[in-house]
Amino acid sequence: MGELIAPKSGEWGGEARPLFLAPMAGVTDLPFRLLAKECGADFTITEFTNSTALSRAAAISWKRMETCEAESPFIPQIFGGVTEDMAHAAELLAADADIIDLNFGCPAPKVTKICAGAALMGQPDDLVSMCETIVDRVDIPVTAKMRLGTGHGAFNAKEICQDLEQVGVERLCIHGRTLKQRYSGVADWEYISDVVQSVDVPVVANGDIVDHISSQACLEQTNASGLMIGRGAIGRPSIFGEIKVGMGWMEEDDLPWIRAHEGDWNELSDIGRQFASRRWCWNRYIELAKETTGLELKSMRGHAVSFTKGLPSAKKIRSIMHGKVSREEFAQATSNFLATN
Repeated sequence: MGELIAPKSGEWGGEARPLFLAPMAGVTDLPFRLLAKECGADFTITEFTNSTALSRAAAISWKRMETCEAESPFIPQIFGGVTEDMAHAAELLAADADIIDLNFGCPAPKVTKICAGAALMGQPDDLVSMCETIVDRVDIPVTAKMRLGTGHGAFNAKEICQDLEQVGVERLCIHGRTLKQRYSGVADWEYISDVVQSVDVPVVANGDIVDHISSQACLEQTNASGLMIGRGAIGRPSIFGEIKVGMGWMEEDDLPWIRAHEGDWNELSDIGRQFASRRWCWNRYIELAKETTGLELKSMRGHAVSFTKGLPSAKKIRSIMHGKVSREEFAQATSNFLATN
């Protein structure tokens, strides 16, 4: 077991367990990952990236692999259907990465059509062989994320996880849905519990974890060694700190948006708190982007929509987008909107 990967946890008794930011295309760019860490995430993972593109030195794909000293550990995630490309990409990344994560969970058609992501769960022997090759080729820990199965026939994640443990994969993450389900239906935490019991490596639970109540319920049912949050963190990276406060793992006054708030936080309405926390997160995202990747309008637009989603008059952000504004003007206009409540 690598130093960065703790041994499998036992039955959950209320103690803190690590929170992971899931890898999400178009979301988990470097400044957002750094922001999630400041908000309370213990581990962050890059956007999932095509191993074939990386092995062929595609500049756009390598840009997704940017990191900095503040992001530690650095965990790039790769996907692909060709074992040699996956192994080569892992070797190229291993010089800077702390852990290599393998994607067998993505249900997107553009990924599954090349028999990558969750589609590889339909070819479990090939999936296991691919992982074994990668483990043999790199000197850093290898982890893997998957779903319950393809949705055609019985779930097979448990058997795959048992085989991956044998070939040296050091940590596993299970999203409690099938490829066929994509993001519909309810995550099956009971099956994740079965996987947890069936292996001796740590298993992280993913799916339908949206607040401290669902976090507690998931840990009570699965005894997972950690929780991974994806869609619940889009536009709301504060979810990590909010979960930790709700679980009694940290004090509310230690949340950075509360520390930065000038006035009595407790006197704010629920909507007022949402505006205040999201404004702090947005402003910090912009600061981190300036310090690392630079301001990128496409990323900023996507995050602005997410950061304002569900707030009163959020459509104003769309009108700002369609105006002819500079990156700096757009960043400030979004900040101004979030200061209106």
